[in-house]
Amino acid sequence: MKERVLIADDEPNIVVSLEFLMQQSGYEVRTVANGDDALRAAREFRPHLMVLDIMLPRKNGFEVCQVIRESPEFNPVKIIMLTAKGRETEVAKGLALGADAYVTKPFATRELLETVRRLLGP
Repeated sequence: MKERVLIADDEPNIVVSLEFLMQQSGYEVRTVANGDDALRAAREFRPHLMVLDIMLPRKNGFEVCQVIRESPEFNPVKIIMLTAKGRETEVAKGLALGADAYVTKPFATRELLETVRRLLGP
């Protein structure tokens, strides 16, 4: 069974790139463009890992991360925060809310893929 990855980002170029990268690496992928859809898709798709942009419309990535971490139904989903906001306070906030990793845009696709593989294990 393929591991499932949910990508929540509202930048079409990033979504297309990440979707292609994850599919080529053998993951089943679903994409959404806002926080409300991310929560809905998490319930339906049951991802093993979520890539969350912080600056999502409707609910931001911090809010989505918090809901996921407060809901036992989502354990043990892994969360990578992906954002242009690389300031130390944003990183600390994302990690405090339960994100497993934080990757700042622009990012190297190899770096992100290595983070996904590390979090999902062998």
